Amino acid sequence: MNQYFATVARGLESLAAQELEQLGAKTIEPGFCGVSFTGDRDLLYRVNLWARLPFRILMKLHEFPCQDSEDLYRGVQSIDWSLYLTPDMTLAVKATGKNQQLNHTHFTALQVKNAIVDQQQDRFSDRSNVELQSPDVQVTVHIDRDLCTVSLDSSGESLHRRGYRPAVGAAPLKESLAAALIQLSGWQPEQMFYDPLCGSGTLPLEASLKALNVAPGLFRERFGFETWLDADLNLLDELIKAAEASQRESLPAPIWGSDRNPEVIEQAIVNATNCGVSNHVYFSTIELEDVAAPADSGVLFCNPPYGERLGRDSDLGAFYKRLGNVLKQRFKGWTAFVLSGNKELAQSIGLRSSQRFAVYNGALPCQLMKYELY
Repeated sequence: MNQYFATVARGLESLAAQELEQLGAKTIEPGFCGVSFTGDRDLLYRVNLWARLPFRILMKLHEFPCQDSEDLYRGVQSIDWSLYLTPDMTLAVKATGKNQQLNHTHFTALQVKNAIVDQQQDRFSDRSNVELQSPDVQVTVHIDRDLCTVSLDSSGESLHRRGYRPAVGAAPLKESLAAALIQLSGWQPEQMFYDPLCGSGTLPLEASLKALNVAPGLFRERFGFETWLDADLNLLDELIKAAEASQRESLPAPIWGSDRNPEVIEQAIVNATNCGVSNHVYFSTIELEDVAAPADSGVLFCNPPYGERLGRDSDLGAFYKRLGNVLKQRFKGWTAFVLSGNKELAQSIGLRSSQRFAVYNGALPCQLMKYELY
């Protein structure tokens, strides 16, 4: 059994722990911006393929006391790197965290790289080249006070980049956060889903993938573990085939998205095509004033602009008031979820929320507000 660590957005640790448990992870422990767990290689591949919330899945190699650069060099050299890396494979090192002596991540990463390639030179008179974009082996080191953790990054590019979304709007929601919001809401695929401010479609698309039981990792070109020395590509192939066979053929209930901007609706349709759900999810260009409930009941989701990145100069207070009026007057019998990073604007909706969930959109603290519309 190996020890793994799934990195996640701040505030989503317990939600990610639930997801990992459903995928078969053992000894699960939520931490800060991540969840540690144990499992075998099958689980590592399965989590990379199926998990909707994490950014990266790290495999822990070693943990050691580390106060300064000498401790760091010695600790990294104590690992037998020939188990993970040959001189003809490329390498990259990423460092996070710091302590009093090691307070510059670039220096920390350089010291780790030196320790690895010096060991290779001593043993093989040859060494790995550094390749920052797409290395064969991505090493990550994390300094937390006087402790250093060395891991291999099994994911490669961040898992939130599903690969279906080359077309994005001006302030796109990360796919992993969209999936987390949907999970937080308790939405079930048997309920209609509608986003009247859908932008390039991330929320309806993530809802569609969940409802159709589509593994989010199916759209990726590669995972980091595919170039590891112990990579089992037959196992990965089996897991991919099983994932494809488990997809549902149709949605139990409609999933819709609309936006006032025809250009972002075009982007949403491109993204839907890329993830194979263009025949399932419906996108249209509609002004907020013209939005009406397409069914007697359902779940409405939206991520309106909150002045951090979009629409700072426009009258957002009036926009939120308009949104509140549309919800009150036209969506009786529905449940609405609104994500906002601005408390004053949220009050302009003019509705009393029945529940609030604290989440982070990047570094920005936000609230997902639930409204029962009677």
